[in-house]
Amino acid sequence: MQPSLFIGFDLTRTQAKLVAASEFREDLARLLARFPSGQMTERLAAAIPVDEFVGNLESLAAWPAPESVVWEESFRALVTAMLADAERSERLLAGEDDELVVHDSDVADALETEWSGDLTPFQRRDVAKLVSLGHGANFSVPGAGKTRVTLAAFSILRRRGEVVRLLVVCPKSAYEAWREEGEKCLAGTLEIQIFDGKASLSADVLLVNYERLDRSLGTITDWLEALPTMMVLDEAHRMKLGAAGVYGAACMALGPLSKVRMILTGTPAPNGPKDLESLFAFVWPGRGKRVVNEAIDGGNLVYASRALKPLYTRTTKQELGLPPVSLVTRTVDLPPLHREIYDAIMGRFTDRAARSRSDFDAIGRTVLRLIMAATSPALLAEGATRYEPLSLRVPPLEIPPHDPLHSLLASLSAYELPPKYQEVLAIVQENAARGRKTLVWASFVRSLTTLGVLLEDFRPAVVHGGTADRDEQIEAFRNDPACAVLISNPATLGEGISLHQVCHDAVYVDRDFQAGRFLQSLDRIHRLGLAPNTQTRVTVLASRGTVDEVVAKRLNEKLEFMGKLLDDSSVQQLGDPYEEPSAVAGMDNADLKALLAHIRQHRIS
Repeated sequence: MQPSLFIGFDLTRTQAKLVAASEFREDLARLLARFPSGQMTERLAAAIPVDEFVGNLESLAAWPAPESVVWEESFRALVTAMLADAERSERLLAGEDDELVVHDSDVADALETEWSGDLTPFQRRDVAKLVSLGHGANFSVPGAGKTRVTLAAFSILRRRGEVVRLLVVCPKSAYEAWREEGEKCLAGTLEIQIFDGKASLSADVLLVNYERLDRSLGTITDWLEALPTMMVLDEAHRMKLGAAGVYGAACMALGPLSKVRMILTGTPAPNGPKDLESLFAFVWPGRGKRVVNEAIDGGNLVYASRALKPLYTRTTKQELGLPPVSLVTRTVDLPPLHREIYDAIMGRFTDRAARSRSDFDAIGRTVLRLIMAATSPALLAEGATRYEPLSLRVPPLEIPPHDPLHSLLASLSAYELPPKYQEVLAIVQENAARGRKTLVWASFVRSLTTLGVLLEDFRPAVVHGGTADRDEQIEAFRNDPACAVLISNPATLGEGISLHQVCHDAVYVDRDFQAGRFLQSLDRIHRLGLAPNTQTRVTVLASRGTVDEVVAKRLNEKLEFMGKLLDDSSVQQLGDPYEEPSAVAGMDNADLKALLAHIRQHRIS
């Protein structure tokens, strides 16, 4: 009997393919309508993302000839395994299946005999839970050793014969940590390869960055399916858009093909519950989004935190036993000419912003220019460089010669050094005199290069997206006593690097609305391994009466949300630094609302 419907993998093996007999063409169209992301690929064939297909599998019950539906056997096995995973997640959430396969006290014996890395008590707890979950999430704070915990879980699962190798999707900046930890913990037993377009079948660990994933789906799919593989998303918040983003769509396509799925991020929901949906959808395809929606329904974050806790592990700052971080804000007043320029920029954009509030990109460019103007108006004329991340790119501000703003900008450099730059100079100078190194964060590359010239007496290391000798710059900061300052942006060095061994002072020249990136960058100098008496000092610079105040308010609200969701008071406290006297863009709809309120207030005043 000819099948009325055939269900299997598409050619890429990353989507479900449905092929109907000619007389069932209209039935296929009706079935496809139940899957928002599905689409017809041929006259009688359709493709549907695997996650969505499994999540809405009950729609197949409406097929008019169920007895003649034929499944590709490998696809049936995949769907069956995913349904079993989804059922287990439901039992975990209901408290009906919380038995640990491995207990904290058993971790050392369960590891491969070649394992040589030390594990703290909280790391052993996290390993035990992740191995017991099978698929899971590690939301431990940055610096808690998530890389080592993951390698330990992999070692146990490999010894048990459940997986053979490891695929790690991570930022390029994290490659160093994975290689170093692999060498420390499993020296001689791991062949670690960085993906360069080819994937060696002999590799035990394959590292690939998010940017390459979409372009290399075919090659990585083949590598993933060749042997039972554990797939890990490191800094998983990078795919928070899920199937709606390039990174997320690639991760969601590959996830179901792996034997074990894990996500690692200390900032799982920097902008709210939608971020969390995509992360859980990767770990539990077909069920993850529903889990988050049900947990957060009604907005009770205390309940949501308790409801979701069976599905993840988290080590908090308090558990790390780190000395506290001192986080202060220095608010500077703009000098008259600088203030006049900022107000002119505000006036130039207020009407346009109000008119184009539905144009998110236009509003985003407005915000970036306001952040630039609050720091150094010279940035406006130069615009962003090609080395800026896409979220921070804005073209130069074109101002006609007859416009009063043109002459104001021309006068600025001759009379005033921006007050934030003055503050940075004073802080670096004071720290250097005490033998302390300083990490200076600034969003825009032209700020970094300007500060590099301003701070040349302190032999600065400068690192951004276009830095060719990045490793040499970082090593100079770590090892050269004459190099007293490292100048970088959170988009480049905000993840995957440890500087706490040599630096305990950080300064933020500006910040945007990306709460996750702010938290990640904070932890470059406040991590596991700090001496008990270490004094870590972080200074945030803000210009009074500017967009800096809007950014601070929104970051506070986002960090408060995330702290409540993860039941971690230290996250909430970081959002609200206390004020210190001066010594001398990741936007969402709520950010937009706060910005428009700032614009209205500016009009009134």
